[in-house]
Amino acid sequence: MANLNSAIDSAFWDHNLSSPQTLEGTARSVPGEPFPVDGARASRSHRIQQLSLLREGFPGVIPAFAPSSDKRLGSFSLNSLLLCPSSSNWWAGLVGQFKPKKLFTDIKARISKAEEWDLQLFKNTTKHIVDKSLYSVGLWTQIALGSSSSLLLSAERLGDKNGIRKKLMFVHPLEKHDLTVEAAWPDLFLDHKGRFWDVPESLNFDVSSLAPETTGLHYRFGVHKSKGDPQHLNATAESSGDDAPASLMPGLCAKAAVSYKAKRDLWKPKEKEEEDEDDDSPVFLPYDLRLKEPHAAVSGIVGSSLAAWITGRDMKKRSPISADAFGSACYTFQRGRFSKLYGDLTRVDARVDVSSASALAKRIFHAIRRSSGSNETVEDASSAGSPRLNLIFQQQVAGPIVFKVDSQFQIGAGKHGAQMEDLIYSLNYSLRLLESGKVVAWYSPKRKEGMVELRVFEF
Repeated sequence: MANLNSAIDSAFWDHNLSSPQTLEGTARSVPGEPFPVDGARASRSHRIQQLSLLREGFPGVIPAFAPSSDKRLGSFSLNSLLLCPSSSNWWAGLVGQFKPKKLFTDIKARISKAEEWDLQLFKNTTKHIVDKSLYSVGLWTQIALGSSSSLLLSAERLGDKNGIRKKLMFVHPLEKHDLTVEAAWPDLFLDHKGRFWDVPESLNFDVSSLAPETTGLHYRFGVHKSKGDPQHLNATAESSGDDAPASLMPGLCAKAAVSYKAKRDLWKPKEKEEEDEDDDSPVFLPYDLRLKEPHAAVSGIVGSSLAAWITGRDMKKRSPISADAFGSACYTFQRGRFSKLYGDLTRVDARVDVSSASALAKRIFHAIRRSSGSNETVEDASSAGSPRLNLIFQQQVAGPIVFKVDSQFQIGAGKHGAQMEDLIYSLNYSLRLLESGKVVAWYSPKRKEGMVELRVFEF
């Protein structure tokens, strides 16, 4: 399925998404807004752990693209794991980042203006190399508390920004639930338009039942607190005056959601069809265990959510108490078992998400009033209430390499009834040793972002 479980998260919860904006490599989705396209939900493994594994197959330097607040620094950066000591119940890691564009530009300008090569020219050139705005550093440490609980502490110093980005995370898996407590100063959020927001202080307490694989009930409840005015990162002239999402404004919010998921197979190859395959062709294990079965299936999820603001109730554009319904429907078709060298995987996922039934009803009501010629001025609902169509296409290139296109459309917008909101191209290299793991290199032309990351048990 094309990440159908995201429906309960996008109802009003935030969730970590892959993002190269920070050394941590993740940003939260804005609560109450649809997910921006990111190829898949970010891996549960931390960026520092990803870099530790990636350096086994890369030359120790991982590239990334992300807009910078200082355009002279450029979008391209190089990330490397500098240190990673560990013991049986503790590990730490130091990550460094380097943005070369400004360095090369300044050195080129200095040399072009020099009349002759001398020691002073060398000294002036050296000063550009030690410019602190070119370098960022991040420190992570995780401590095991007992047999299952763990505590993660991180601190980042970004070269082109003042201050230190800090985070604390406590994770305690229960028998049928996950308990997570997170605090960040500041916390990074990503809205459905691809804009980044920094919230000065953020605290989250979350209890979630384990999501069912095929059919079953899933619920989640928790508390979210934010403090301080959100700041728009890397704002352009057109977007510098945009208001921050209401859910990011200061306040304490209690929230809960429950959903039910169902799945039905429309087609699966019969045992006879499997036996009729060419006996002379070599048999390999699939490159990814989650992509080993050709099939066609439909699945759906429906649920409801409730949110109550305990403080910050007087904030404009935010209801003190709100209840809503949400849902998703998905169709999946896969041909091939992803075990041969060529032509053994073609997969298409199509998913429609309705993150807010009330906002959708409001949009339909306004559209009917406009079509009836009403002269009464009505305020259109936010585009966040529109249904989203997500299309994912995957095609094996050769062996473990898969080309993937992930797109998202807003239904009911644009001249043709649908407007593309985001598009991501990626190359995935599946790792048989991880059973369902892969190295993903993705790029978003709209957000001008891209990164190389490791994902496990996702597609």
